[in-house]
Amino acid sequence: MTRVAIVRPDEGETVRLGPTTMRILEDGGTTGHRLGIGEITVAPHTEGPPQHRHARHDEGFYVVSGTARFTVGDTVHDVPAGTLAMIPPGAPHTFANPGDEPLVLLNTFTPDLYVQYFRDLKEMIASGTEFTPEATVEVMKRYATEPATAYAD
Repeated sequence: MTRVAIVRPDEGETVRLGPTTMRILEDGGTTGHRLGIGEITVAPHTEGPPQHRHARHDEGFYVVSGTARFTVGDTVHDVPAGTLAMIPPGAPHTFANPGDEPLVLLNTFTPDLYVQYFRDLKEMIASGTEFTPEATVEVMKRYATEPATAYAD
C-alpha cells in the first residue's frame, strides 16, 4: 500500500533555534526524498540565518502570516502573507521578521537535502555548542550550502 502522511497541527518534529522554530512536516520519507517541507515560525524583530547559497536544492518560502523580509543579494523585499518566494540553487538569500507579529513561513526543499540541516542544528545546540552565525555556517557546509558574501549572478 502507498504510504500517505497526515501531519496534524500539534504533530511534526520540532526544532527550536533561539527565537525561531522549525516544524518538520515532511522529511522526504513520503516523497522518495524529492521534497521536504517545514513550517518556520520567527519571533518579531528577528534576523534569520546568514545570507547563503544552496548548490544542490531549490528552496521555497510561502508567507502564511506576518511580514517577511527576504534579502536576495543587495535587494530587500518586505512582503505580506500570501507571498511566495522561490530561491533556485546559487541565489544568495536570507529571511527575517521585521514586524511586530510572529512570522509563519511554509518552507520547501527540493530535493529534501536541507531537512537534515535543521536536525543537525538541534543536535549542535543540545551538545552545548553556542548557536552563533559562525556555527550555523559550519553546519550549512555539510549540505552544499555556503555563505553568500559576494552577489555576482
